[in-house]
Amino acid sequence: MLRLFRRSVEPASAPAEEAPETRPASIGENKRVYAIGDIHGRADLLIDLLRRIDNDDADSIPCPTELILLGDLVDRGPQSRKVVELAMQLSQSSAVHFLKGNHEEIFIRAARGEVAATRFFCRIGGQETLHSYGLSQADYAAMKAEHLTSWMLANIPRAHVDFLDAFSDMVEIGDYIFVHAGIRPGVPLNGQEPHDLRWIRADFLKSSEAFGKVVIHGHTITPAVDEHSNRIGIDTGAYMSGRLTAIGLQADQHWFLSTAD
Repeated sequence: MLRLFRRSVEPASAPAEEAPETRPASIGENKRVYAIGDIHGRADLLIDLLRRIDNDDADSIPCPTELILLGDLVDRGPQSRKVVELAMQLSQSSAVHFLKGNHEEIFIRAARGEVAATRFFCRIGGQETLHSYGLSQADYAAMKAEHLTSWMLANIPRAHVDFLDAFSDMVEIGDYIFVHAGIRPGVPLNGQEPHDLRWIRADFLKSSEAFGKVVIHGHTITPAVDEHSNRIGIDTGAYMSGRLTAIGLQADQHWFLSTAD
């Protein structure tokens, strides 16, 4: 798995850049980037999509390749622990970036002892995450939030919690920025708040503002890719639809890969 991140190629000289307003958005020359939308505990789909990405990369002209996971690795689907473990394997490559989603945020807080966070965590798909770490249905049903929090402190590996907490809030490459949920319209990129990057929805989705960069995001489920001039959403509801989606970008081109194709 993931031979694509082991390739090293001498870059060619980059051509002189045109002004951004006279050219289409570009990820930059001599690189290829793939970004994967919300996985939500579907390790089976992640493995499938990584294989498709590997094949797509191998069929293209060789160049350095980077991978970005847009967050929400956990909750809702049945295999959150396995997804985290796969992500930890991927992290051994310096060409992989991870973004923190709102589900990681709440999971981390609950797993570090916040009872109020545990209550919310269980309302947004955390039950399935706890089952993936070994908590039975019967024990879950019998436990109050305080007991679930204690169970998490004792049973969720601290290395998993620390790994998720180290995820980034934003990745910027060329004319694109990658975030989990979106950005706050009217706020410069260097002034964005982490809460907005992980949680924003309507204000961002309804905006026709040119953000200065094209925003690649997840967080909001759509039946297919949600593409606009200022943003591209690639959360296709993998945990319930079976469709996990990635975008590939090279120079001024982009394309999509999906487990349902």
